This record gives sequence, C-alpha cells and structure tokens, in this order.
Amino acid sequence: MTDTTRSEVDVDQALLDPALVFPSPEALAAHESLTVEQKIEILRRWEYDASEASVATEEGMPGGDGDLLRRILLALSRLSGRLDVEQVGPTKHHGLPRSAAERD
Repeated sequence: MTDTTRSEVDVDQALLDPALVFPSPEALAAHESLTVEQKIEILRRWEYDASEASVATEEGMPGGDGDLLRRILLALSRLSGRLDVEQVGPTKHHGLPRSAAERD
C-alpha cells in the first residue's frame, strides 16, 4: 500500500469524486499535500454525495455507509474549527452552505 498522506493528489478528480481518490474522510484530512481550504472544499462535496446516498437509503434503495456522513462532518469540523449544522438546505439532502464550514 502506498503512503497516501504524502502522495500527489489529482485535486480536480478529488473534487468530482472524493471517494475515488481517498479511502476515507480521515485520510483526506490527514493528507499533507493539500491546503486546508482544498480539504474543506473536497469534504463539502463528499458531504453532499454522502447526504444523497443517505436519502436514497432512507427511500429504500440498497447500499450506503451510514457512518460515512458523520465521519465527513467530524473531519469538516476539525478542519474548519467549527461546523454550523443548523445551516442546511431546504431539501432532504440538507447540503451545507459554504458559510457552515468556513475557517474563521
């Protein structure tokens, strides 16, 4: 297995499909070649994907990692210093707005 904390990352690919590039939110948060801002943006996108999967599971579709969304939110909270989960979108997906996970 390669050391994913130091290897170069295709940021564009990570923004499109974080799970394809990183094995976990924790691995993304620990990655040394990304800025904190890049990590937050990638995690925000991963959060949206995980929210969609959660809604699909709730509606009876198979699959999904019930713990993934929580782990993403924890990583976002650690990186941003705060996470305002009260600021959510009006849909079942509850996407976080940028202001919910920005660094102070």
